[in-house]
Amino acid sequence: MPASSALRRSFAVLAALPLFTLAACGYGSQAKDDGAAKIAAGAKKIEGLGTVKIGYFGNLTHGTALVGMHKGFFQKALGATKAEPALFNAGPSEIEALNSGSIDIGWIGPSPAINGYVKADGKNLRIIGGSASGGVKLVVNPDKIKSLKDVKGKRIATPQLGNTQDVAFLNWAADQGWKIDPQSGKGDVTVVRSDNKVTPDAYKSGSVDGAWVPEPTASKLVAEGGKVLLDEGSLWPDKKFVITNIIVRQDFLKKYPKVVEAVLKGSVETNKWINANPDAAKAAANEQLAADSGKALPADVLDPAWKSIRFTDDPLASTLNTQAEHAVKAGLLEKPDLKGIYDLAPLNKVLKAEGEPTVDDAGLGVK
Repeated sequence: MPASSALRRSFAVLAALPLFTLAACGYGSQAKDDGAAKIAAGAKKIEGLGTVKIGYFGNLTHGTALVGMHKGFFQKALGATKAEPALFNAGPSEIEALNSGSIDIGWIGPSPAINGYVKADGKNLRIIGGSASGGVKLVVNPDKIKSLKDVKGKRIATPQLGNTQDVAFLNWAADQGWKIDPQSGKGDVTVVRSDNKVTPDAYKSGSVDGAWVPEPTASKLVAEGGKVLLDEGSLWPDKKFVITNIIVRQDFLKKYPKVVEAVLKGSVETNKWINANPDAAKAAANEQLAADSGKALPADVLDPAWKSIRFTDDPLASTLNTQAEHAVKAGLLEKPDLKGIYDLAPLNKVLKAEGEPTVDDAGLGVK
C-alpha cells in the first residue's frame, strides 16, 4: 500500500528523531544476565539456532520481558538456543533494529508497531501476541492544574512524537474540543515531546505542567508531588487497552517457527506466574531493571506503578485498531490497511497446549 504524502511526512519526522537507546552506539544496549537463565545440561538447540535476540524497554509495561528474562522462563522454553536480550528506550529504534536483523523478536507499544508495519507496506513485522494493558496516566502539577479543563493552555509532556502516549493525548485533547498541531505540538495545549528518562526533571524544573506517560514514569512524577488527573484505562471499555505487544520479523517467523513458539511459550508461562505471584513478580521485574540499568525503583514508585498494569496474553487487537483510528484523527497517519499485521496462530497453538483460551485478531490476521 503506497503511503500518502501526509503519512510520509509523519514517518519522516519519526525517522529524524534520535534513536534513544541505553547504549551510545548501535541499536540497543545488551541487557544483563544475572545467572537466572542458565542453559540446562543436556538441552538442545531449537531448529539448530544458536541465539534468538529479544528486544524490550526498561519500562514496567514490558514486565513480561523483564520477569521472563530474570526468572529464566524464556531460556527454559528455548532449551540450548540462547535468549539474548537487548534494551531499548524508544519504539522507532527497536523497529529499525528488527528491520536490520539486530533483534528477532521484540516487546513494543502499538503505535510503533503500526507505523513500522505501514511504512514497510506490511512486509517487515507481525504482531504475534499480547503482553500488557494499562499503566498510562495523565499526571499534573496540582498547583497549576486542578481539573481536566485546566489542562488547556498548559505544557504537557508525552514521550515522543507519534508514540503510543502522544497519540492518546492528542486524541483525548481533540475530544475536549482543543486544537493542537500534531507535528509542532502547538495549540490550545502545548505538547512537549520529552524522553521518559528526563520528564521527571522537566516536571521538577517547572518546564512542563504535567505528562501523559507510561509506568514507572507516571509514579515517579507522583513521587515528586504530581497528582494523577486521569488514568487512560478509564477511557476504554472494561478499562482494557493494549500497551505492549510482541512482534517478530516475518522472515524469522518463516524460518524458525518453533523458536517463535518457544518464546511465546515462555511469555505465556511468565504471565501466568506474574498473575499468580504479583509481589514476587514485582520484585523480579525490579531486580531485572536494576541489572539492566544499574538502578532499582524505590517502593513509592514501584508499588503503585505495578498495581496499574495488567499482564495478558491477549493482544487486545480491537484496541490496536482503535489506536490506529486515533492516530488518523490526530493527523499523524492516513487511514492504514492493517490486515495481516497479526499472526496469532503460533500463540493460539501454545495456549491450546497450555489449556488456556485462544485469542482473536479482530479481523486483522494473515489470510
